[in-house]
Amino acid sequence: MRAMPAELPLPMTSAVANLYAYRELIATLAKKNVTVRYKQAYLGVAWAVIKPVTLMLTFTLVRSFIGIPSGNVPYPILTFAALLPWIFFQESASEGVNSVVSNTALIKKIYFPREIFPITSVTTKLIELGINVVILAAMMAWYRMVPTPYILWAVPIILYTVLAALTIAFVGAALNVYYRDVGQALPVLLSLLMYASPVMYPLQLVKDKLLVHQAAGDWSHLLYTAYTLNPLAGIIDAFQSVVLRGEAPDLGAMLPGAILVAVLLPLSFGFFKRAESYFADVI
Repeated sequence: MRAMPAELPLPMTSAVANLYAYRELIATLAKKNVTVRYKQAYLGVAWAVIKPVTLMLTFTLVRSFIGIPSGNVPYPILTFAALLPWIFFQESASEGVNSVVSNTALIKKIYFPREIFPITSVTTKLIELGINVVILAAMMAWYRMVPTPYILWAVPIILYTVLAALTIAFVGAALNVYYRDVGQALPVLLSLLMYASPVMYPLQLVKDKLLVHQAAGDWSHLLYTAYTLNPLAGIIDAFQSVVLRGEAPDLGAMLPGAILVAVLLPLSFGFFKRAESYFADVI
């Protein structure tokens, strides 16, 4: 295996300029991703809905046995709203990690910025997210829940989720070229991360245990900060708040994860750019 090049990678601003220059290619690849994914699927895009609905029903059944508080929001819609950003993040990161390896033919034929592959994988998932947002809107209508102006926060929250997914996708895609086990292991690790995120239970439950009742004693505040270092903790709670509760997002819960993403995303992108010069040789 050849060593990675020593030159400095492109800054993030140059990467954004490259993406604009290759926007037509990104659109073409995104269309191809959607077509390939559902071309021979009998249920087509319905699969984008089946996963969150199935998980929502499963969590609701589990909740009937163990009892999980949901405040003033019905538990099924609270869980469905949590699953939207979570599934988008999980599948975006997973497909982003495999995006370079799955486009071997293109990499060997022509050159263009390779970061287009992870970015296309992540942005393609916005289509499935949009489908599930329609289902969420229908559920809100069923429960007679009226959105408030705070729902406008949903757009920056989703953009933040995109950045969190890209943080994993860039470094994972580069490593997966050299070590194919990465692409197999990541979905398993992300599945475990779901239980460390407020998907089955609200973030308020964690706050009450650690910040109010001091369940871990002197370590309670530190453990809560460590919990919110997971960007999905703040993202899920914020999405539920602005869409369902009609409240402003808890910026304090989002801050630790946002700082972590702000630090790791440039490092992840830099690692990807250092590795990409030899993708064609290794892949």
